[in-house]
Amino acid sequence: MREEFEKMAAAGKVEAKHIEALVQLATSGYCMHRSWGFGRIKTVDTVFARFTIDFPGKPGHAMDLAFGAESLKPIPKDHILARKASDLEGLRALAAQNHLELVKVVLASYGGKATVDQIQQVLVPDVIRDDWKKWWEAAKRELKKDGHFQVPLKKTDPVVYQVQETSLQQRLLGEFRAAKGLKARTAVALELVKNAEDLADRQAVAAEVIPALNLEIVSHQRTQPTVALEGIFAREDLRQIAGTTPIEGEITAAQIWAQESKINELLEALPAIKHRRALESFKTSLPERWNDVLRLTLNGVTARLCKEFAQMLIQEGKFNELKETLARLISQHSASSELLLWLAKERSDAFADILGPEVIRAMLTAMERDQFNEKRSNRLREFVLSDQDLIAELTASADIDVVKDLTRALQLSPVFDDMDKRSLLARIVKAHPAVQSLVSGEQTKQDSVLHVSWESLERRNAEYRELVDKRIPANSKEIAIARSYGDLSENHEFKAAKEQQKLLMRRKGELEAQLVRARGTDFSNARTDVAGIGTVVQATDLNTQNRETFTVLGAWDTEVEKGIISYLTPVGQALLGRKVGDEVEFDLGGVKHRHRIEAISAYVPAAAPVVDALSS
Repeated sequence: MREEFEKMAAAGKVEAKHIEALVQLATSGYCMHRSWGFGRIKTVDTVFARFTIDFPGKPGHAMDLAFGAESLKPIPKDHILARKASDLEGLRALAAQNHLELVKVVLASYGGKATVDQIQQVLVPDVIRDDWKKWWEAAKRELKKDGHFQVPLKKTDPVVYQVQETSLQQRLLGEFRAAKGLKARTAVALELVKNAEDLADRQAVAAEVIPALNLEIVSHQRTQPTVALEGIFAREDLRQIAGTTPIEGEITAAQIWAQESKINELLEALPAIKHRRALESFKTSLPERWNDVLRLTLNGVTARLCKEFAQMLIQEGKFNELKETLARLISQHSASSELLLWLAKERSDAFADILGPEVIRAMLTAMERDQFNEKRSNRLREFVLSDQDLIAELTASADIDVVKDLTRALQLSPVFDDMDKRSLLARIVKAHPAVQSLVSGEQTKQDSVLHVSWESLERRNAEYRELVDKRIPANSKEIAIARSYGDLSENHEFKAAKEQQKLLMRRKGELEAQLVRARGTDFSNARTDVAGIGTVVQATDLNTQNRETFTVLGAWDTEVEKGIISYLTPVGQALLGRKVGDEVEFDLGGVKHRHRIEAISAYVPAAAPVVDALSS
C-alpha cells in the first residue's frame, strides 16, 4: 500500500508525513482510538481517502485517512487484542492448554510487562470465561517456576517477561537482597518456603537468608515486636525445609512474648492467617500463664480473635473456665461489643446455659457504651438488626416477666432509631405474643380474656414455673452434654434433647399466651337470672326426659365426671345468657341435643388461694 499512499500524497489527498502511519495501519488491519477503543480496519478506500473501521458500538465507521493517521494507533497482528478479534477460539484453547504462552502473548502486547489487573481485564470474560481466580493461581505457579517471568509479591507491581532465563532460586534471592526492611524480607522468605520444592539448593538459601533475618529481627524486637515475630516464623519455616539447626544467641518467639507486650495489640497487628500459629507460640512460651492471659484479654480483642481464643481454650480443656469468664462479663454488663458479636454469631449449644436474655441486656449496654467511642464500630448493632432469629433464640427460655423488662429496656434504649426499634420489638412480639399490649400501649381486648378459677390458675402458674425454672434449664444442660459426645449426625442423645427442647419451648409459648389473658375469679356474685360463668344449671334432655346438672365454670375447669364444664365448651356456649324455660340446642360428637333449662343457681366455690398470675 505504500506506493498507493505515495501517489495520494503526490496528488495532495494526504500529506507525506502521514504515509508511514497509514502503511502501518493498512498492514496490521487493527487500531486503537483513545475514545472508541479497539478497532478492526475493514477497508482502505484510496479513491475517497477514507477507512471503514468496526469499533465496539460503532460498526462500519467511516474515517478520513489523514484524520486516521493522526488519531489512530496501529495494533500489530500478534497483539492480544488483534488475536482476540481474529482467533478467539485459538486463544481459549491456549488458555486451557498453555498458561505460560498466553501470559507471554499478553505481556508482549504491552511492552514485556503488565499488572495482574491488566492481564485479567484483557482476558476476562472473552478468553477466560470460567473461574479467573482459579486459572490465575494455576498460571502463577507455573510462572514462578519458569525462569523467564518475574512475578511480584505486590499485586500492583507488573509481571515481567525477560528473554534471559533466571532460576527461581536466583530470582528470589535477588529479591531478598533488594528488599528493604524486615517486613519486605520476611515476605520474600515466605515465598522461598512456598516454593521449596523448586529450589536448587535449600541449604544454601537458608545459609544466606537466616543470618540476614536474624540481624533484622534484633533491631525490630522491641520497637516492632509483631514484625519481629513474623520474621521468626519465616525463619523457622525456612530452617525446617533446609534441615538446619538454630544459631546460638538468635532471638526466639519466647523472648518476644516475655517482653510483656500487650498480646491483643500484637495479635491484632498480625494477618488473620497467622493468629493460630501466634497463639500456639504464646502457649508454648508461657505454659503456666497462657490460659489466664487469654481469658483476661478476651474482652479486648476483635470478634475474630475471640473465636481463635475460645477455640484454643476449648481445645486445651479449658471450656469451663471460658464459660465462667463469659458468664461473669455478661452478668456484669462489662462484655465488649466484639466479644458479644462473636458469641452471638457462635450461638452453639455448648453455650446454651449462658445464652439467654441477659446477653441482650449486655449487648444494649455495650452498644450504648460504644456510642461515645469514635474508634468503635457498629458491627454488633448491624448484626442484631440483620439476624432475624437472634432475639427469639436468646429469649426462648426466659420468664415472661424478664421478657417484659427486656422489652421496656429496648424501648428506652438510644442505640436504635424508631424504625429499627419497631422492627426489633416486632420480633419480640412474634416470639412472645404476651408482650403485645406492652409494645402497642393497648390493653388486651376484653373478648380475649380467659375467665378461670383461682385453683386452675394456680395449677397453670405452677406448670409454667416448673418449665422455666427446672425443665428448660435441665434440657439446656442435656444438650450441652450430648453435644460434647461428638459427631452430631450420629448423636442420638443430642437429637433427642433438641426434640425435647422444641416441645418445651412450644408448651412455654402456649402457657404464656394463656396466662397473660387469664383473669382469676372465685365466681362470687354471679347472676342467677341467666346462665353464666359461676352458675349451676338444671336442665331436661328433651329427647330422653332425663334431668342433668351443668356447673359452668372457668376456661380450665372442665371435669366431665362431676358435671363441671368450661364456659368455652359447646354446651357452655349454648347455655350462656339463657333463662329458665329457654330451650337450647348444641352439638356433641356430631349428635344434636336439645335441653330445656329448669333452674339456675349460684356456684358455691372453695376458698380462693393467693397466686401470682402473669396477668397481674
